[in-house]
Amino acid sequence: MQSPYFFGYGSLVNVATHTYVDPRPARLSGWRRAWVQTDVHPLAFLSAVPDEASVISGLVASVPGADWAALDLRETGYDRLPAADQVDHDLPAETDVQVYSVPKATHITAEPPLPVLLSYLDVVVQGYLQVFGEEGVAGFFDTTDSWDRPFVDDRTAPRYPRAQVLDAKETALVDHWLAKTAAIRVEV
Repeated sequence: MQSPYFFGYGSLVNVATHTYVDPRPARLSGWRRAWVQTDVHPLAFLSAVPDEASVISGLVASVPGADWAALDLRETGYDRLPAADQVDHDLPAETDVQVYSVPKATHITAEPPLPVLLSYLDVVVQGYLQVFGEEGVAGFFDTTDSWDRPFVDDRTAPRYPRAQVLDAKETALVDHWLAKTAAIRVEV
């Protein structure tokens, strides 16, 4: 029996942040990304949110032996949902694909909005650049909502646990696209 796959649309697109096998580009229909906030985390983070008119690019990768425990722990605060009929990929049609989404009932409103770590965004953008090129980075920003929040510049001492080193081109690309949003950049 074939192992199931997850659909990653944020940090899981960056294969340097995990060891799951057989990663490959894919697209998820009926969802967008949004920066959300919950009581589970002191910072905002990405979630897939239902949107019938939207399609997002991402990555599918195999979860050998259907051993979801480590990935479920990494994705604490998310529900894992079946998504096989919504994911376009080059795997056999019967492949089980699941996506993580923060339940709407756990979203909170905070004033001011909870911040995002810039080191987290860096990881996501680096992954999109490596898999989809600059066009994929533009697509990530275009299909993500709720940019109107602080982004804490922690690059000199990254607080995101899976932070990666970006080269000057990658850093400039993140900064370029972030400047086009309603984000408020905050120095540490």
